[in-house]
Amino acid sequence: MTVPTGQTGTSEPDEAICPAETDVIVIGAGAAGLAAAVAAKDLGLDVVVLEKERHFGGTSALSGAAIWIPLHDGGKADDAASILAYLDALAEPCDRSRREAFVRHAGAALSFFQHCGALRYTPRAIAPDYHPELAGAVATGRVLDVAPFDGRSLGLRLNDLRPPLASHLVFGGMMVNRADVQTLLAFGREWIPTRRSLALLGRYCRDRLTGWKRGTRLVVGSALVAQLASALFGRGIPLVLNARVLQLTLADGQVSGADVAVGDGKRHIRARLAVILATGGFPGNPAMSLAERDPDIPHLSMASASSDGGGIALAQAVGGQLAETGSSAFFRAPVSVHRRGDEEIGRIAHLVLDRAKPGVIAVNKDGRRFTNEADSYHRFGTALSRLTPSAPQRPPAWLICDARALRRYGLGLARPFPAHLGNCRLIRDGYMIEAPTINALAKKLGLPGDTLSETLARHAEAAANGRDPDFGKGGSGHNRALGDPAIHPNPCLAPLNRPPFYAVGVVSGDLGTARGLRTDASARVLNAEGDAVPGLYAVGNDMHSIMGGSYPGPGTTLGPALVFAWIVANAIAKGDAP
Repeated sequence: MTVPTGQTGTSEPDEAICPAETDVIVIGAGAAGLAAAVAAKDLGLDVVVLEKERHFGGTSALSGAAIWIPLHDGGKADDAASILAYLDALAEPCDRSRREAFVRHAGAALSFFQHCGALRYTPRAIAPDYHPELAGAVATGRVLDVAPFDGRSLGLRLNDLRPPLASHLVFGGMMVNRADVQTLLAFGREWIPTRRSLALLGRYCRDRLTGWKRGTRLVVGSALVAQLASALFGRGIPLVLNARVLQLTLADGQVSGADVAVGDGKRHIRARLAVILATGGFPGNPAMSLAERDPDIPHLSMASASSDGGGIALAQAVGGQLAETGSSAFFRAPVSVHRRGDEEIGRIAHLVLDRAKPGVIAVNKDGRRFTNEADSYHRFGTALSRLTPSAPQRPPAWLICDARALRRYGLGLARPFPAHLGNCRLIRDGYMIEAPTINALAKKLGLPGDTLSETLARHAEAAANGRDPDFGKGGSGHNRALGDPAIHPNPCLAPLNRPPFYAVGVVSGDLGTARGLRTDASARVLNAEGDAVPGLYAVGNDMHSIMGGSYPGPGTTLGPALVFAWIVANAIAKGDAP
């Protein structure tokens, strides 16, 4: 299908597809909401999805779209007891019933979404759990990657899909996943990656020349959301954009519908059976976010700003309660920001592409390392959240590398060779700091030069020995999976000795919120007495995380989001009442 240049959006106004009555109202059009709608429809229910933004996809569309979901076909050696032992070691015991429900239904939920055409995936070959030191952790078998998706099949509605983050793009609009990055890095050195790189570039050029505003080969979060949305549209489920829910309504003590601002007016939609909240938690709500963290430590979110706690507020107005905070109210990650003057150009979460690589270290305001750079972004982000900056306008920590590491792996928004042409602009704007010597770099960063030199010397000694005595970088299977296998004896360690030297400031950040509404094992929202609010359910990050603020592996949010979307649809279809 070809869409002529200039045509955007849906073929009819949003209010025209908004029904007056339905079985189920889903509020929020991220992965959890779309999945719940598809499952409910296939179970014989009428559904409408309401999204307050101009685009659908929410934070899911911005994600790397890894899915932590045990007991799938690629993890046949796994077992429920090991999974629960691992999760129990990470999270508080009060969530045991919900974790049991997740493990019990994970395989059936995944099978459903796969066979109904809503999800295509591949098991990740190397995907160690993030806490390999705990009982029940495994080296592979619990993580899925979403398969690429042809966005042209969405037709005009591709323009309604939330645009990806700049960190998922190269050449201004071509989406790339982890495999694509490795392919492009080998361009010109090996024949197969070079041929595949040319094919990717050719596809992107054809897309732009034929009038598409973005590359139509979708990967990561865009692919996940597009697959679910394609299944949604194929079933005729209305997806109403620009629809802001004002309040939930009650009839005889049960949630019975919603008052919605859509188009130029307000209307009421009756829900015969249930309302499902899937609005993404509260990372975009400054007041709620500040209440969960130290206000003196800078913090940035990579989640959608539209995830502002609206779903939680709707639930609270009819008796729903927030759960008690677990080990963290956030799924944490280090974040860096590219600014040009007072304007923010872009931000990136430092997840897997730079911190763990040899020749990259992280230091605090004293010029000393403070944690294992190759640990999970949640662990690294947690350590970072405890650091105070030396001055209000300075970051509390810096990622530092030498010229060799920058060329091979990049640093944040700075790209490795051959996609490095924009790096000079990042230096000019002050996002990345460049210096000919370590002492000169320390002076630019406001760090003690002697201490930074000592830190690098100690790190060089660790690289030569292949063992990090301070923080154990490269000492676990998870660490090594993120390093460079060409580097020996430790794939995560190499000296920083090739000038010039570079640094990028990082601050505490999050990928979304872990604290959410109290729910039971069927995802029914609970009130202060622990009873279900009749007719009200919550999934995704509106539901309090079953992980209790911990982060067991890649895709910690999306796995439970899909499974509980399936659980909710079945609960409603089977009349799972209090």
